[in-house]
Amino acid sequence: MGLTFEVTEGGFLDVDVKIYSPDGNLAYEGDRESNGKVTFAADKEGIYRYCFSNKMSTLTPKIVMFLIDVGERPAYAKEEDGEDENKLETMIKELASSLTSVKKEQDYLEIRQRVHHAINEGANHRVVLWAAFEFIVLIAVTVGQV
Repeated sequence: MGLTFEVTEGGFLDVDVKIYSPDGNLAYEGDRESNGKVTFAADKEGIYRYCFSNKMSTLTPKIVMFLIDVGERPAYAKEEDGEDENKLETMIKELASSLTSVKKEQDYLEIRQRVHHAINEGANHRVVLWAAFEFIVLIAVTVGQV
């Protein structure tokens, strides 16, 4: 199983991440992460819980984009079951896996583009406000000198 996540808006863009296995044990824990890719073997059947916590900055809401990927069993596990695949099926599965990874990367880059666009718009707004403030100060100094 895999989890890809990124905090797209809010505060310092960080959250705490925890993944719990079906029996309630902690499978993964990360503190103050802004993005990440976690892959682990789901050795137990059942429901895995993913928890994104914002306890360190409860006043700032955050938006988290995440993608859960459930892969296939490893090849060594299939061999034990006696499953026999031909070469074409293997190639098709590899191609499907490659296409999925390309789609995930495109989604990730789209989110990054939105984040950077928001940062640039914020900086542009502050520059305009600063220029207006400088203009007002310049007019005030000119009137004061006259």
